[in-house]
Amino acid sequence: MGDSQKEIEVPSFFICPISLEIMKDPVTLSTGITYDREAIEKWLYTLKNGTCPLTKQVLTDIELTPNHTLRRLIQSWCTINAPFGIERFPTPRLPISRSQILKLLQDSKSPSLQMKSLKRLKTIALESDMNKRSMEAVGAADYLASIIRNPSSNVTSSSPAGEVLSGVDGFVNLLTPVDEAISILYHLKLSQSGLKSLFGNTGEFVEALVRVMQRSANYESRTYAVLLLKSMFEVAEPIQVMSLKTHFFKELTQILAHKVSEKATKAALKILIGVCPWGRNRVKAVEAGAVFVLIDTLLDSTEKRVSEMVLMVLDQLCKSADGRAELLKHGAGLTVVSKKIFRVSEAATGRAVRILHSVARFSGNSSVVQEMLQLGVVRKLLLVLEADRESKSSEKALEILKMHAKAWKNSSFKNKPRNRNKIKLLVAGLSINIYYSTNHKD
Repeated sequence: MGDSQKEIEVPSFFICPISLEIMKDPVTLSTGITYDREAIEKWLYTLKNGTCPLTKQVLTDIELTPNHTLRRLIQSWCTINAPFGIERFPTPRLPISRSQILKLLQDSKSPSLQMKSLKRLKTIALESDMNKRSMEAVGAADYLASIIRNPSSNVTSSSPAGEVLSGVDGFVNLLTPVDEAISILYHLKLSQSGLKSLFGNTGEFVEALVRVMQRSANYESRTYAVLLLKSMFEVAEPIQVMSLKTHFFKELTQILAHKVSEKATKAALKILIGVCPWGRNRVKAVEAGAVFVLIDTLLDSTEKRVSEMVLMVLDQLCKSADGRAELLKHGAGLTVVSKKIFRVSEAATGRAVRILHSVARFSGNSSVVQEMLQLGVVRKLLLVLEADRESKSSEKALEILKMHAKAWKNSSFKNKPRNRNKIKLLVAGLSINIYYSTNHKD
C-alpha cells in the first residue's frame, strides 16, 4: 500500500489466515473457517494437505462454500476507501457446478456434441484445481477412460470423428475424441485413488494407453499417454507391475527412439526405472530392444538428468545375462558408459561403474577384458580409484581391477607422449601399469 493507505485499518475478518491478505474470493470450509479460494485450493490440492490450516481438523468434506456475504462486505469496504487508493475486487467467477459437469458428460455421449463437450470439459479442468476435483468426484475419469479404451464406439458415420488441424510441413493432423480425452485425463491430475482405479481388474486401460503410444499420429497424445502411465505406476500394486507384456516395453522403447518429446523421454525412463526390478521385466525390456536404444540415447544426451536416468536403467538391465550381452554387442556400449564417468555427476559415475562391474564379473571373458583395456575403461577405473578411495564407486572399481589383474598385468596403454603420468597399482600382488595423459580428454 502507498503512504495514504498505511493509516487505513483493514478489518481482521477480511484477512485470509493463509495468505494474510484481503480475501478476493472468500470460501468457507466444513470447519467453519473462511479462507481466500486461491490460498485454500493451493493448500488442499497443490500441497495435498487434508486438514484445516487453522484448526488442524482432518477434513472429511473438502467442499468449498462461497461466502457471498463476506465478499460483498469486502467489496463495499473497498469502494468506500477508494479515495485512499483501495481498489475494489471484481466479483469472482463462480466455479463450475457438479450438475454442469454431469450435463457436459452426458452431452459428450452424443456423437454430434462429443468434440464440443470434450473441449468445454478441458477448459473447465484447466481453470482451477477445484474444478479438477469436482470432475473427478462425479466420475469424469471413468468416462474419459472409456473413450480411450473403446475409440471406435465413440465414432459414427453420422458425425465427424474429430477436428482437422494444420500440422507442420503441410501435414494434416486429425484431433480425435481420444486425443481430447487423454489430454483432459492427464490435466485432471487425479488423486492416488483415482489413478489406482484406472488400472481396473484386467489392466485394459494400460493396454489402451499402449495403443495410443503405438498408433497415435499426435505426438502430444503420445506424450500424455506416457505421463499418465508414469503417474499410474507410481501407485501400482506389485502384481500390476509384474504382469506387463513385452510389447509394453517395446512401445516405451519406441518413445525413446522417436524422441517424441523431452517430457515423454523422462517419463518413459522413469517408468523403466520403476518397473524393471520386478519379476521378469528386465528380460522383457531387453527383448524389446531397450539396451540399444538406451545406449543411443546416452550417446545423444546432453542433459544431466537424462544421462543419469539412462544409466540407472542400464544398470538394472545389465543384471541379466541378455542385457549384458546386448551392451557388449553394441559397438559403443562399453565406451559410452565409461565416458560418462566424471562427466555427468557423482550419481552417474556410480551407476556407470556398477554397469562395468556387472560386465566384468559375469561377462568378463578374455576378449571383453582386452576390449576394456583398449577402450580406456581400465584407465577410467584407475582414475576412479585415485579420486576417492573411500567411495562405493572406488570399491567397485577396485573389485573389477582385482578380478582381471592377471590379464592386465604390466599392460600399458599408449597415449599422447607429452605430459604422461603413470599409475602403478598393486592388486593381489600383481602390477598394473597404465599410462595416461593428464591433458587427454577422455
